[in-house]
Amino acid sequence: MTNSTMTANHQAETEVWETLQQAIAECSGFQQWQAQQQEEADIESLDEQVRSYLRETLETLAY
Repeated sequence: MTNSTMTANHQAETEVWETLQQAIAECSGFQQWQAQQQEEADIESLDEQVRSYLRETLETLAY
């Protein structure tokens, strides 16, 4: 794979993640979770918050 192909793939993945992250941030489940995490939400970036939310959601679903 050439560097330009790898760069294009990375850019596409970044765009998909940003779109997904924005959609998650707008959902009511995330907003409820975020309200419960008030202290951490002030410290973490949106990216970190979404990752934490997804991690906790997947852990819950795994049970």
